Amino acid sequence: MRPREISEVRGQAEVLATGSPLRRLIEGRGGVAGPLSAILWGPPGTGKTTLAHLAAQAAGRAFAELSAVTAGVKDVRAVLDRAADERALYGRQLVLFLDEIHRFSKAQQDALLPGVENRLVVLVAATTENPSFSVIAPLLSRSILVRLEPLTDEQLDELLTQALTEERGLDGQFTVAAAAREHIVAISAGDARRALTTLEAAAGVAQDAAEDPAGGAGTLISLAHAEQAVARAAVRYDRTGDQHYDVASAFIKSMRGSDVDAALHYLARQLEAGEDPRFIARRIVISASEDVGMADPTALQTAVAAMHAVAQIGMPEARIVLAQAVVHNAMAPKSNAVYLGIDAAVGDVRAGRGGAVPAALRGTGYAGAQALGHGAGYRYSHDEPDGVGPQQFLPDDLRDARYYTPTDRGFEERLAARWAWLRDRIRGTSAAGP
Repeated sequence: MRPREISEVRGQAEVLATGSPLRRLIEGRGGVAGPLSAILWGPPGTGKTTLAHLAAQAAGRAFAELSAVTAGVKDVRAVLDRAADERALYGRQLVLFLDEIHRFSKAQQDALLPGVENRLVVLVAATTENPSFSVIAPLLSRSILVRLEPLTDEQLDELLTQALTEERGLDGQFTVAAAAREHIVAISAGDARRALTTLEAAAGVAQDAAEDPAGGAGTLISLAHAEQAVARAAVRYDRTGDQHYDVASAFIKSMRGSDVDAALHYLARQLEAGEDPRFIARRIVISASEDVGMADPTALQTAVAAMHAVAQIGMPEARIVLAQAVVHNAMAPKSNAVYLGIDAAVGDVRAGRGGAVPAALRGTGYAGAQALGHGAGYRYSHDEPDGVGPQQFLPDDLRDARYYTPTDRGFEERLAARWAWLRDRIRGTSAAGP
């Protein structure tokens, strides 16, 4: 079912738009000096290999394919030698498709540079990792970077319909129950190859289960067949409906409630249903500030690191990173003092409280500021004992406002005593509060 021309490619409408560099490459056009090389970055099953084959078909180009997992410098040089022969003997360029370029060492990537620079070869390299971290700068600067996106559920559904009806697919021999189709789309998570593989496996299960082993137009692929084909039960989870919000809510509340097992369960449920791991990572970051806060400041560091890691490595490995952040959040002591503090401050601002900035704190970096009394009476904190001295920082109508009230949990217990001392030193008042 690999697309044979651009019109058959599902998704990637933006990077294949008329006049785009990738489309010009596939159509046999390119820059003034000839076709440009391209680095295709995207998750599995988004069309990287397909686009490379389409680029090779244009203008009668020759084609070579290497995998960075098994190829070495010797293989690269052999391809460059072949490219030189193709140009000299037949007057045609060679398209080199290099899969998983992120696995090539610097030396191996350096070996590609001469051929790419003089356009002896048109390099179409594929990677699932951010090329900024895995591809050397000279190679990046000589190529166009194309970011491919996962297919949408609608595009995967269209692909399944095409595979069921076309002669080179299942040729109308099978029908798929609606629940089975939804399950295949959900577990494919934007991966066209996985969707087709699952459909083929489910068709095999359905054929074996049918009374007529030869199959036929009446052979139905049920949800049970699809589940058996991939050894994965359908997860009751609608990414756009109530289940999405219910499971996400239970996930957050389980971390807040410190139940590690429950939090991991709801994490697994979201991932197995094909939820975007970046969505999950963002929820963990929010929870790290809203529910953990200063009781364990390192929870936010872990959550943010996990969010960036998920964006770089993708699934399935991202599940491990997310699980680490979830366990950290769930195990950490809890405090919502920061959350309550900012909401209280926002409430005062929205209510119109908060007058003029005290004169001592106003800017003095322009002519006439001193004549207006700006900066008068300001006490430079670094000149004070312990770096802290008496000073009014809040506007007059909020001078006694109290927004942040540390709890006695985790690291925040130490902050409570520190904040009490600071308040007393700055405002000359007891920190006990009204």
